[in-house]
Amino acid sequence: MTEPSPAASEPDHGKPVPRIFLVGSLIALAVFIWLVSLLWPMLEERIADLSTLQIGLLASFVAGLMTAVGAIPIFFLRRISQSVEDAMMGFGAGVMLSATAFELVLPSVEQAEAQYGGVGMAIVVLAVGIGLGGGALLALHKLVPHEHFFIGPQSGADPQKIRRVWLFIFAIALHNLPEGLAVGVGFGGDDVSDGIALAIGIGLQNMPEGLVVAIALLSLGYSKWAAFGVTLLTGLVQPIGGLIGAGAITLMEFLLPWGLAFAAGAMLFVISHEIIPESHRKGHEAQATVGVLVGFVVLLAIDMAL
Repeated sequence: MTEPSPAASEPDHGKPVPRIFLVGSLIALAVFIWLVSLLWPMLEERIADLSTLQIGLLASFVAGLMTAVGAIPIFFLRRISQSVEDAMMGFGAGVMLSATAFELVLPSVEQAEAQYGGVGMAIVVLAVGIGLGGGALLALHKLVPHEHFFIGPQSGADPQKIRRVWLFIFAIALHNLPEGLAVGVGFGGDDVSDGIALAIGIGLQNMPEGLVVAIALLSLGYSKWAAFGVTLLTGLVQPIGGLIGAGAITLMEFLLPWGLAFAAGAMLFVISHEIIPESHRKGHEAQATVGVLVGFVVLLAIDMAL
């Protein structure tokens, strides 16, 4: 990996993201949803022959790769405006919130009702599972050092700034683990489309994160390819979580409703503790909130398309 260059001591005055880029992104999302609905019957036939472990690992791997896909614009753009970054982070939060509600919470309740024969026990499973998932992430965040970070005007690659950026990158990698776990667990039920929608949602959420990570590294003077490579590595944490989640559900099917609820709790923690507060740090709450609404609807549309 290259060392930070002397140029990193100068502020970055690269071009911000043009509005046409945002419009193009929305059009691309619409086309993506249409393609998903069109290709889903063929895809469903192909994955029917795969085991839960295989498809959980594969889907979490693809979702993790989307982190690197999100970093591709660094080869054309040097920085993004703070309002655009906040809107993108809000979009990721909305996608994750929709995925948590429709692909984790509802299937958990359905599986618990079928397994235990009553709504009361299903609510207990959901409450305990969400509590354990959120509690586990809270403990992890308290035990493991990490950093919240925003991309703004940079004043040089001093040692403290370098440490903050790398702690931020570590934090992104850290919360990719429960996201991968959620994807792996999501394929434990009877409806494969739930797992696919969840994997797509987390993949979409990974894209703005990947762009933010890559730009943070560029601000330190790292080359574009070095920034892209590190961003890719943060995403490849997700298949580890996917393997753990799919493996646990494969070996112990009775854990499925608990696993879904646990993953939901972990995801809700990441949304509430990390993504939404990060998107509201710099006074662009309106843009971030619009992003949440758009992200929620986009994932819901993909779910309906499947």
